[in-house]
Amino acid sequence: MPDLPDLLPLAEAQRRVLEGIAPLPAERVAIGEASGRVLAAPVDAAVTLPPWTNSAMDGFAVLAQDVFGASAATPVTLRVLGEVPAGRAPDLAVEPGTALRIMTGAMMPPGADAVVPVEDTDAPAGASDIPASVAIRAPIRVNDNLRFPGSDVHAGTRLLEPGRACDAAVVALLAATGHGSVMAHRRPRVAVISTGDELVPPGTPLGPAQIHDSNSYALAAQAVEAGAEVRRLGVAGDTLAALLDLLRDAIAWADVVVLSGGVSLGAHDHVKAAFAELGSLALWRVAIKPGRPFAYARAAVGDRSVSLFGLPGNPVSVFVTFELFVRPVLRLLEGRPNAYDRPVRTARLLQPMRGSSGRHTIARVVLAADSDRRDGLVARSSGGQDSYMLASLSKANAMIFIPPDADLDAGAEVEAWELRPRDS
Repeated sequence: MPDLPDLLPLAEAQRRVLEGIAPLPAERVAIGEASGRVLAAPVDAAVTLPPWTNSAMDGFAVLAQDVFGASAATPVTLRVLGEVPAGRAPDLAVEPGTALRIMTGAMMPPGADAVVPVEDTDAPAGASDIPASVAIRAPIRVNDNLRFPGSDVHAGTRLLEPGRACDAAVVALLAATGHGSVMAHRRPRVAVISTGDELVPPGTPLGPAQIHDSNSYALAAQAVEAGAEVRRLGVAGDTLAALLDLLRDAIAWADVVVLSGGVSLGAHDHVKAAFAELGSLALWRVAIKPGRPFAYARAAVGDRSVSLFGLPGNPVSVFVTFELFVRPVLRLLEGRPNAYDRPVRTARLLQPMRGSSGRHTIARVVLAADSDRRDGLVARSSGGQDSYMLASLSKANAMIFIPPDADLDAGAEVEAWELRPRDS
């Protein structure tokens, strides 16, 4: 039996993996492509918003004093001079006793100091000809239904800081304040490799002793969900030469290489040797269940440092170790300020759950509302906890951490990483 290193505690393994990870370089990104990207530079408003006083309603621009006391019983009739559509500067002014039909967002005409909503008049809603006159059926005050310059932001105002991810709201803000592009960190490039002579593509009929390659597809999906650009490079056969060939291709392109299988003590497990040949092995074997046979290394390619992850072969172990180690690295490479983003919830166990001797146990659970405690949560096992059981993994919406050498009774409080919304 070869000499084996001591199992590395989970927290120490996570620390070593994240050590020295820095955001990837920045590049200019068109805002149409910015969704999910992380800002690398602060963003200031290029324009004032709104840039001029405009109408908040479809209706009629008026002088408020003209319709003081108007009601459904005693409407006030005004002569309509024309209209102000959105996108066209007004060429008429409102004078006492007159009104201009106006659209939402249109520039307020001179003379007017309020807008009467169309529903408070006798004018037809929707597309229609400009009426000669309009009956106002409700009073209005000065400045009602107006949007004023700078009421949202002023030009030069700091809008966003580095580290902010661009979601739909951020993209809308960037576009509205005059930005066609932003500086954002490059997406991490992730190369995914499976190992094993037994693997065949999904959908392919299975021959004797063959199984479908699920790991590379799962890892690619996890990496895409984490914001990465992904390439699946295929399956490396069970020889060191075959693995090194794929690894060299991966390292030439990727920032992160993720392999599954071939990382334990089997006669055909070559990942650790390949990592040692192409890079510097930082750790091997972690005190977790599932996921003990885990390797991490770094390879230097010119001025780049490539992270190499060797994950176990069992599919649940692959999922768990990606969450614990790979996803946090991708977040830091993207420029996000926090490596760990999964919401942490406190829940009450509905059943006993067993730990493992000397290792953290990461159990997959289903979180749900606690019917006995307002705003509380309960957790139950999602099913079988063996590292090959994908059906129960698909049912889980969270995973909990059972300390080494601990068994938890029903009713115990646990911390859970929420993996997806509970209503999904």
